[in-house]
Amino acid sequence: MIQTTAIVIGAGHAGLAMSRRLSERSIDHIVLERGQVANSWRTQRWPSLRLLTPNWQTRLPGHPYADDDHDGYMPAADLAATLTRYARLVGAPVRTTTTVHALRTAPHGFEVQATDDLLHARATVLATGACNLPAIPAVAAAVPAAVTTLTPLSYREPGQLPDGGVLVVGASATGVQLAEEIHRSGRPVTLAAGEQVRLPRTYRGRDIFWWLEATGLLAERYDQIDDLTRARHLPSPQLIGTPERKTTDLGTLAELGIRIVGRLGRITGSVAQFSGGLANTCALADLKMNRFLKRADEWATTSGLDDDLPPPHRFAPIHLDPRSPLELDLASGEISTVLWATGFRPDYSWLDIPVLDRTGRIRHDGGVVTGVPGLYVLGLPVLRSRASTYIHGAAPDSEALAEHLHAFLNTQLRSQPAGPLTPRSVP
Repeated sequence: MIQTTAIVIGAGHAGLAMSRRLSERSIDHIVLERGQVANSWRTQRWPSLRLLTPNWQTRLPGHPYADDDHDGYMPAADLAATLTRYARLVGAPVRTTTTVHALRTAPHGFEVQATDDLLHARATVLATGACNLPAIPAVAAAVPAAVTTLTPLSYREPGQLPDGGVLVVGASATGVQLAEEIHRSGRPVTLAAGEQVRLPRTYRGRDIFWWLEATGLLAERYDQIDDLTRARHLPSPQLIGTPERKTTDLGTLAELGIRIVGRLGRITGSVAQFSGGLANTCALADLKMNRFLKRADEWATTSGLDDDLPPPHRFAPIHLDPRSPLELDLASGEISTVLWATGFRPDYSWLDIPVLDRTGRIRHDGGVVTGVPGLYVLGLPVLRSRASTYIHGAAPDSEALAEHLHAFLNTQLRSQPAGPLTPRSVP
């Protein structure tokens, strides 16, 4: 049995940030990773993917963005390389190609069965992320067998798709990116759009994420958000990270020739049926966007920045073709592929501790797992703030949870006699 003070499961940005925080506190730990560092970015992202956030926001504890392209958007491969360098920089004790098969409670802490090893630790941090598996709706079972179906985790490039039309279901960041890429390959694309978050790529000369950070929106704490469950399930904003810093929304996609339809409701026989409320959905997205832009303008005025920025302006509302179909026969040959860009969910099939709610997500209070002292989760949407959704959010989240973990270890050591599983180095 391998004994350590803490185990971090996952060597993505969140797990590496936590490793840095534990090292700062001289807490002995091991990081377990099923593949290589940044495995998901290496193996489960399509090659053309770029981050939605500008490069200057790709910062981790003790490691701000240091290259020249501050306003660019990092490709997935570059992010994987960045995280690999960071792991070396902080000396993260990562055990690669180590798959966790089971995590359970044990005397004095937790027991982890990983590949051929059995490990024991007093504390464990789950940093495996929220995008391990595609969230495919039940209606997918009704797609005719002759139609190819895939998800963003299996998509690589348009050439892998059969000839013919493509129905992309879901219009968050992933859906709009893939719809545009596939359309530019020459395939006719239909995009089924439900709830959406519309934001301009830039506003008044600054990236929209500059505004989200500067106005304090991203810093809003989880315990200050009125509807936390909703906040954690909001779709990602309709943004694409391109060198041109262009704005992408349903209107720009329609101008390209992509057919926009409403939310996919059901498939009856072979006929896909879409909601007729698309205009209302777009109007609500416009309303929320303008509400934030007003907040941004008010902040700029209060901060005395109006003279340093271009004047305020507003974007035209989304107007789509009212003749968009409400039905498509998937057996007609018009659609040869359905791509489910309907979100992701975590994979906790290896977690042998009863901490999941009815939706399969971990019950926690700001990353402190409910009812299991010494167990933490990191890297989930709106974990401790709205910034938690993004890479730079791991810095404050890991700091807070590492401090909690450190206090837990000290309290545990004061209250229990030293036994055979006493950790090697806890200050």
